[in-house]
Amino acid sequence: MNIYSVAYKNLLRKKTRAALTAGGIALSAWVLATLLGFNRGYENGLNRDIDNMGFQVLLTAKGCPYEAATLMLKGGTGLRYMPESVVKTVYLNPEVEKVTPMLMQGVFDPNKGENGAIAAYLGVDALTFPAMKGYLEFKQGGWFKDNNAYEAVMGFEAAELEQREVGDKLLIPGVDKELAVTGILKRSGTQDDGTIFLPIGAVQKIFGKQGKLTGLGIKVRKDADMAAFENKLYDLPDVQVVSMAQVKTTIMNLVNSARVIVLGIAVIAVIIAMAGVINTILMSVMERYAEIGILKSMGAMPLDIFKMIWAETAMLCSVGGAGGIFLSFLTARVSESAVRYFLPYAPNGALIALDWRICLFAFLLIVVGGLLSGVYPAWRAARVRPLEAIRIEGEQ
Repeated sequence: MNIYSVAYKNLLRKKTRAALTAGGIALSAWVLATLLGFNRGYENGLNRDIDNMGFQVLLTAKGCPYEAATLMLKGGTGLRYMPESVVKTVYLNPEVEKVTPMLMQGVFDPNKGENGAIAAYLGVDALTFPAMKGYLEFKQGGWFKDNNAYEAVMGFEAAELEQREVGDKLLIPGVDKELAVTGILKRSGTQDDGTIFLPIGAVQKIFGKQGKLTGLGIKVRKDADMAAFENKLYDLPDVQVVSMAQVKTTIMNLVNSARVIVLGIAVIAVIIAMAGVINTILMSVMERYAEIGILKSMGAMPLDIFKMIWAETAMLCSVGGAGGIFLSFLTARVSESAVRYFLPYAPNGALIALDWRICLFAFLLIVVGGLLSGVYPAWRAARVRPLEAIRIEGEQ
C-alpha cells in the first residue's frame, strides 16, 4: 500500500474542503511573506534615504529650527546663524572629506493658500551641494553654475505650486529681486520637493546675510573615527552637532519596535492557519473512522496510518504555502501602493522587498507549523481500534 497515493486520493474526495483549507493556508503564507518583505523593504528604504542625504554630520547654529516644518510653524522667524568662517575651521580636520554650506531663509507669501504660507529658500554651494545630493534628479534643466547668480532650482512640488518651468522668472515676495529658473527637480519624496534652491552667495546678498550660514553639511572619510570627530565639533562655540548616525540609530530603534508588532501579526496568521489544518484533518479522520479501522484490520500498522494522515497535512500545507508565496509576489506592488496611501511619508524605493530567503522562511514556517498541527489528528487516527471502528460504523 502506497500511503502517499492513498493520502492524495483522500484529499481529492473532499475537494471543496481541501481547497478552502489550502486557501486559508495560502492567505496566512501571503500575510507572513508580505509582512516580512515590508519589514525588510521599509528598513532598507530608511537606510537608503538617510545615506542619500550625502553627509553624515550637520552643523547648525544653536537653537536653529532647520527643518522647513519648524520654520513654517514659527512663521519664518527664529532662524539663528553661525559665521561662514566655520567652514575653514571644520575643513582643517583630517576626518573631513567634503563640506557644503547652507543658508535657509523663509519668506511669507500672501498669495499661497487662503491665508498665505512660508516659502522656503535654501542657499547652497553650486559645486559641493549637488555632489552630496546625488539622489536628486532633474525633470528639466540643471544646477546653477555661479554662487552669486540670481538663479533658482525648484523642487517638484514648489514648481507645481508656483507653476514655473525652466526659463521662467521667479519673484521673491517682499524682495525686489527676480530669479531665473534653471532647473526643475523630479519628485524625491523628501522635504527637498517643496524647497527652492538658490546660489548661496545670492541668498546672502538678497537677504543681507553676508558671511552667515544656517547649516553646514559634512561628509566624513570612510576610515574616520566618527565619535572622536564629533567630540571635536562639540568644542566649537555656538554650534550644535546633529549626527546622521544618531538619527539613523533612533529611527532603526523605532523600526525594531514596529518589527515586534509585525512579527506578532505574522504569528497570529500562522496560528490561524494551524487551527484550520487541525479542524480539517481531524474532521477527515472522524469521517473515515471505520475506513481506518478496516485498513488496520487488513494489516496496516499504526505508524502507517500516522504517516498517511501526516502526508495529507504535508500536501495541504505545501500547496497552500507555495500558493501564498506566489500570491505575495503577484500583489507586492498593490500592497506597496496601499502602504503608501496610508503612510504618505514612507521612504523611497520598493517597500515590499521579497527575496528567496524571506520566501523560503515563510514557506518552511507554514509547512512546519502545519505539520505540528497535524500531529494530534494523525495520532488519533493511529489509535483507532479496528473492531471498535467497524462496530460503530455498523451501529450507524
